[in-house]
Amino acid sequence: MTVRRILPIGHPVLRTKATPVPRSDISKPRVQGLIDDLIDTMRHANGAGIAANQIGEPVRILTVEVNDNPRYPYKPPVPLTVAINPELETLDGETVVINEGCLSVPLRGELVRSVNLRVRYTDREGSDHDRIVRGLTAGTWQHECDHLDGILVVDRIDPKTLSTWEQFKVHHQDAFVERITRFVAEIGS
Repeated sequence: MTVRRILPIGHPVLRTKATPVPRSDISKPRVQGLIDDLIDTMRHANGAGIAANQIGEPVRILTVEVNDNPRYPYKPPVPLTVAINPELETLDGETVVINEGCLSVPLRGELVRSVNLRVRYTDREGSDHDRIVRGLTAGTWQHECDHLDGILVVDRIDPKTLSTWEQFKVHHQDAFVERITRFVAEIGS
């Protein structure tokens, strides 16, 4: 297990647009090792996802996984997914306000995310995927793909809603979890 350092806001790699991974490189030990490091680092930090540039590698690879995550008990389960060169397509105008945090930013706040997305990506075995994701899962994909484009959650958050994790737990968590749990139940993801 290799847990890498997660870069904090202010590090220039977080503002770098990640470069695509050539299909011919996917099976190479360097890329496979990076994927393993992403998985280990995400799980160690209890993240719902992580992008390669968050650990200092500005390439278009991300991982997503939600499985009884103590940081996000309201998120529906998502099996471990490795996405290389992901592309997102918004399917309609439906949106939801989410209170989001980030492993690279010690703040949370409210922002608007699309509810229904098509995601296309290549997995670590080189197989292509094209699927629909919804709800909070769609929000996680948008968050991680933003990282790959050098965009941080603070660029999208309504500044009036910013709080530390501690203050979120004390003042905002209960109301948010109640609202978002109803949303998840309504749409199923």
